[in-house]
Amino acid sequence: MPQLATHTKMNMQTTIEASPVLQKTIELCQTLLEQPEIRSIRQRIDAFIGDDQARNQYEGLVSKGQALQQKQQQSLPLSGEEIADFEQERDSLLSNPIARGFLDAQEELHQFQESIHKYVNKTLELGRLPSEQEMEASSCGHGGCSCGH
Repeated sequence: MPQLATHTKMNMQTTIEASPVLQKTIELCQTLLEQPEIRSIRQRIDAFIGDDQARNQYEGLVSKGQALQQKQQQSLPLSGEEIADFEQERDSLLSNPIARGFLDAQEELHQFQESIHKYVNKTLELGRLPSEQEMEASSCGHGGCSCGH
């Protein structure tokens, strides 16, 4: 039986690999890479990756935030000094243009991904291309959203 499952999986994978869907997905990916917005996002991410100071600042803030969150989960009180220290580090990170660019780029990339994901999901759900109204109705805040917000 395991051989049958492997064989079926291989046949499905081969079918998907050779399908027009994969070809169109590759075309979509190429189109995305050609978009000025995506290029800008990549540049800001690459600038952050290449900046040791910004990365260390970011990693330090993340570590400090995780430590504070662990204390909260253990119902341990947070001191005013700990909170002020975290806020000061956060403000310092946000005033660093490389780090700020990275954080903004992450958010923009997430929005691109969500938009594509939402459109594909709605298409599969409906069995046809969704109208603009249907896409708007499935957005956050309009009651039809399944994103969990």
